[in-house]
Amino acid sequence: MGQTLIHKIISAHLVDGEMAAGEQIGIRIDQTLTQDATGTTVFLLFESMAAGRVKTDLSVSYIDHNMSQFGPENHNDHLYLQTIAAKSGVYHSRAGNGICHQVHLERFGRPAATLLGSDSHTPTGGALGMLAIGAGGLDVAVAMAGGPFYLTNPKVIGVKLTGKLQKGVAAKDVILKLLSILTTKGNVGWAVEYIGEGVRTLSVPQRATITNMGAELGVTASVFASDEQTRKFLTAQKREKDYQPISADVDAKYDRVIEIELDELEPMAACPSSPDNVKTIAELAGAKVSQVVIGSCTNSSFADLMLVAKVLKGKRINNMVEFAIAPGSREVLNMLAANGALADMVSAGARILESSCGPCIGQGFSPADGTVSLRTFNRNFAGRSGTKNDSVYLVSPQTAVASALAGKITDPRELELAEIIQADEFAIDDSMVEKPLSEKDAKKAKVIRADTIVVPESPKPLPDKFNADVILKCGDKITTDHIMPAGGFLKLRSNVPEYAKVVFNCFNEPGEKTFAECGLELKQKEIAGVIVAGQSYGQGSSREHAALCPMYLGVRVVLAKSIERIHKANLINFCIVPLEFVRAADYDKIEQGDQLEIADLIEAVKNKNEIKITEKSGKYEIVCKLDLSQRDREILLAAGLLNYTKKKNE
Repeated sequence: MGQTLIHKIISAHLVDGEMAAGEQIGIRIDQTLTQDATGTTVFLLFESMAAGRVKTDLSVSYIDHNMSQFGPENHNDHLYLQTIAAKSGVYHSRAGNGICHQVHLERFGRPAATLLGSDSHTPTGGALGMLAIGAGGLDVAVAMAGGPFYLTNPKVIGVKLTGKLQKGVAAKDVILKLLSILTTKGNVGWAVEYIGEGVRTLSVPQRATITNMGAELGVTASVFASDEQTRKFLTAQKREKDYQPISADVDAKYDRVIEIELDELEPMAACPSSPDNVKTIAELAGAKVSQVVIGSCTNSSFADLMLVAKVLKGKRINNMVEFAIAPGSREVLNMLAANGALADMVSAGARILESSCGPCIGQGFSPADGTVSLRTFNRNFAGRSGTKNDSVYLVSPQTAVASALAGKITDPRELELAEIIQADEFAIDDSMVEKPLSEKDAKKAKVIRADTIVVPESPKPLPDKFNADVILKCGDKITTDHIMPAGGFLKLRSNVPEYAKVVFNCFNEPGEKTFAECGLELKQKEIAGVIVAGQSYGQGSSREHAALCPMYLGVRVVLAKSIERIHKANLINFCIVPLEFVRAADYDKIEQGDQLEIADLIEAVKNKNEIKITEKSGKYEIVCKLDLSQRDREILLAAGLLNYTKKKNE
């Protein structure tokens, strides 16, 4: 039987394990990327491994998240990342050069390669025929040091695309349609591969929109074949040498096939406050809009913004709409400025934002209370915009610009839309990408490390018996934004003791002890903290701080109905035991503040698939699953991945 494209790439990079369904495997990583919100921790951990220089074919450190420099923290991080990258053999994309996923697609990604990134939207690279995977920073640090990346050999969904998108219908509508089918939960252990004749009609930027939001599905990766569209894109980027065709075997079998007829799609939106809360624009049309933002790593390509500029030329946006555009890269911004499109946008009333993540991660441009904000982003989790009880809709650039002109949600098919313009040649300027120092010069190089950059505390070994208190009981679909808020708090990421103060900030009530205060009190008493949750705990970003900061506060167990892939790996990496309910109904028995006993933990982690948790007063006894690979067990017993890696290298 032939191989899927995903399994073909895995097979070529396999270094540990067998490619049987559901088995854990280790693969060689060709490229890594980090960004400044996760990168400082990655490099601090990389330094602690004493690995010297990176062992990958290519590693790139991007500055694109923490751009709002209120206080010294963000610039301190930038200087550290710039100097440690030069010393470690890593390319450095400076602040202002653009968003990591778009720049990597434009300048570094290549077909058939593996890419591991400390950002959940790393699968954007799948648009080039890469196996691109998001992971926690510690996993990326290990890969930079030459270690394999471990994952469950994924089951593959073949998404068969037929037909061609109609005018006014966008690639964003393809992924929104898929989100309406698969939702954001229940897809752990799966990957998506796009197949069918409709694939040939989609450009690489369109494919990148689709693979980017595969992160919202919770799948491991999303991949398109490398074909003539790939060759055109890489040639336009003056990187034709990186092109190679690669696709699934003609007799490849998929674990599931979903068919999407592109001709039949219509404009859609993800409604508040989840990417899978999808409705058609026809259902929403007429609702008043107060803010529109076009940008993010999902929809800020040259093609996207040229379409927007063409629509705006000679027009003015509605006077009750605040409208902003953030080009995804400096390359795109320069091209828009050179051909006059930027002037058309500004003349229409657009505010031009930095080429950065910006509002997508709550870094400014928060909407007013009680208003609707349309965004071409990938996530609309409640409060992520920086406004409590926000009302954020995720839409295509076509829908966004049509609605900005009308002041209400508008079907873009009502406009005269030009054909999407694909660049035959990009204006290349890599002057803001710094090459690493030679090995000789690196030995003498100084790393700039300010006091705001603090080496993370290492996990303590697991005890055999836990006395534990339930610090928090929460519901379904708790995201990493719930656990560790972004926005103005991002500048604290290099200082875990400070950032830990806002763990579960969204659940803290005025006048009551915060989650952090409760955790530290228990930690001082040598009582472990427990978090109890519903389904799909830890969905969203790859931010390992959602495990690292709770670990610092004394959390040793997360007990949930289900836990998302990246977050579960991060919990294990920082020696927090991930448990799942055997019986979902047992969730209802537990109350916040319950005192629990967990006996024989070491033995269970060593070789058992279940463990008992007992409420101290005898109210209940619960059996929980320990769904762990042998390597997961070894990492927990070694007190985390860093200690495990050091011992392996001794």
